[in-house]
Amino acid sequence: MINVVLIGLMLVFVLVYWRQDELRLRLWRRKYQGAALSQAQKQLLQRAMPIYRAMTDADRAKLERHICWFLGEKRFLGRDGLRVNEAMKLVVAANASLLMLNKPWPLYPNVKEILLYPSAYYADVTERDMAGLVSYHQVVREGESWPGGTLVLSWHDVLEGNRLPGDGHNLVFHEFAHQLDQVTGQTNGTPLLADRQSYQRWGEVFSRAFNKLKSHIAYNMPHVMHGYGATNEAEFFAVATETFIEKPHQMRQFDAELFNILRDYYQFDPSDWQRS
Repeated sequence: MINVVLIGLMLVFVLVYWRQDELRLRLWRRKYQGAALSQAQKQLLQRAMPIYRAMTDADRAKLERHICWFLGEKRFLGRDGLRVNEAMKLVVAANASLLMLNKPWPLYPNVKEILLYPSAYYADVTERDMAGLVSYHQVVREGESWPGGTLVLSWHDVLEGNRLPGDGHNLVFHEFAHQLDQVTGQTNGTPLLADRQSYQRWGEVFSRAFNKLKSHIAYNMPHVMHGYGATNEAEFFAVATETFIEKPHQMRQFDAELFNILRDYYQFDPSDWQRS
């Protein structure tokens, strides 16, 4: 009897949550039905974001719709005296929305606010060694992704990431990839996937590719990905995301299996934009 009651309560909870989700989606559709980027905003992205300029018309239209939603739903705050203007918000929103190009709203449901620093900043770090001794110090960082809903970016490095669209470095891609990783409640380099089979394939491909990168770094061998990806599994996923979008041809040639699994997850092929 108790099990029946529990199952019934769970079904009610799922139904209520689903209906709330449906209602929220309807409200968003109505709210952003006529939303569009202005010509000035499009021209700014043409100058500031080469990938936007290279995209197909269909993909660019989808990206612009996501950008409108992102700008309307996320809060931006300046730090260390930085005054955040609409152009800054636009560039960050465009880069972040790109990762979610073919995925539905809400984009990054856990992200409530984006903090922008003028440049790299000091962050407090607490570490515990093998003996249990706790130490406190500061490190210089370009960005951070917090599971609680805050994402931190250096504006200087946001611009640098767009200035060289083929170098495999993009701070916004990197930090928002961490957010996708953290949706599951853990930061382990595995985002939310469809089913058990997908998780099994992901684990096999990423474990092999991660160990390959560590081996190449250890023996000073060339690799398509930046060596920072060898830090841990979470950083590997973030760096792999940057590489996938900015160096798709090189990644496919170097590790076709890794490229394919990222293409399946993100549901787009950045090679299409480079061809155009």
